[in-house]
Amino acid sequence: MPRLHETIDTRLPQQDTFDFIADFANSQVWDPGTITSKRLGGTGVGTGTSYALTVKVGRGTAPMVYTIETYEPSTRVVLRGEGNTVTARDDIRFEATADGGTRVDYTADIELKGWMRLLTPFLGGAFRKLGEDARTGMTAALAERAAAAGR
Repeated sequence: MPRLHETIDTRLPQQDTFDFIADFANSQVWDPGTITSKRLGGTGVGTGTSYALTVKVGRGTAPMVYTIETYEPSTRVVLRGEGNTVTARDDIRFEATADGGTRVDYTADIELKGWMRLLTPFLGGAFRKLGEDARTGMTAALAERAAAAGR
């Protein structure tokens, strides 16, 4: 099972960073692999909140539903994503830095389903690029929010 792991530092305070990233309705803002994302039902974010995403898969797109499994305000959110050909588990941790900013530690475990599982050994570079693109997008989105907040 491929594992993506990225660490991002931002000047944005921990609570603001957590609120933005933990709400996966925002994932289309920071993840170039997400075409659309919207919260399903309700207005709050917490354990059990689900999101409908359309994600890039090769040259096409695929629907996925992400659900928050663990919600620890300001420190950790864990989401499980399900699609027809993939399952993902995203574990995102947030820690205050000495300068008043935040360190985001993002780990995603991805498992291909069915016959697609046979491709796993050949997709290492594609998975690495997926992680790098998400890190770059998250870094830029958080920097923009920090600048807007005067940080």
